[in-house]
Amino acid sequence: MDGLKLRLKIVFGVLIVVIALGTLGFKFIEGLSLVDAFYFSIVTITTVGYGDIHPSTEPGKILAMILIISGVGTFLAVVANATEMLMSRREREIRRQKTNMVLRTFFSDIGIRLLKFFTTFDPHIENIGKDLKVTKDWSKREFSTAKRHLEIYDFSVDVHRSSLESLSRFLEEKGDNLLRNLENPVLLEHESFAGVLQAIIHLRDEFLLREDLNNLPESDNKHIAGDIRRAYRRLAYQWLDYMDYLRADYPYLFNLASRTNPFDPEASPIVT
Repeated sequence: MDGLKLRLKIVFGVLIVVIALGTLGFKFIEGLSLVDAFYFSIVTITTVGYGDIHPSTEPGKILAMILIISGVGTFLAVVANATEMLMSRREREIRRQKTNMVLRTFFSDIGIRLLKFFTTFDPHIENIGKDLKVTKDWSKREFSTAKRHLEIYDFSVDVHRSSLESLSRFLEEKGDNLLRNLENPVLLEHESFAGVLQAIIHLRDEFLLREDLNNLPESDNKHIAGDIRRAYRRLAYQWLDYMDYLRADYPYLFNLASRTNPFDPEASPIVT
């Protein structure tokens, strides 16, 4: 999109220069008024040619030919680039809508419950939980502040605080859904979410390769904690972006999502 914008600016700038030179040329060569000279330049470049004004001198005819050769091509380039940019913008919007639809499905089915699992392993969840109590009154500023808090948060994980077996069973149950999401071509362009899925699937694979998660050596517990921490951090970032998107575009979905906030221990889907 940036390349298209730059190209459009360049050809549009060239078109303005061509029109300006044509206008000044016809004014002084043909003795036309500024308005007539501008009008004649426009109808010449756009190949309309009403015939009400035409060059009467040889220099004027030469200028008209130069304007046709240079101006028509530049004008068509402006139209082509503008059309391409509009089509590209529409395609991007369609891809964005498809991606967000997949994100909504993911968080409804897996993401929210998985974050709740992860927070049970976090010994300092209250430190970040108070900064992530998203409400309908949040603006872009509050979301930016929350993202900064996530950037400096440690995302500590203590595997002894909760059940690795329960987390493993949940990931095994959702394994097919995770793999289908990862194979979805719509998500290939969403690098951050693809990274989230890869981290979660890797954690699932680590669990599946261990027969007894309750009697692991401490060195292996630290390894599992690192894998949980990686998935926890990435998923938390993605959740915050997801909440920002819902707040702006889908207030009714945002209302439910805020009532099931995985970082708020008092959150409840029950409306009181």
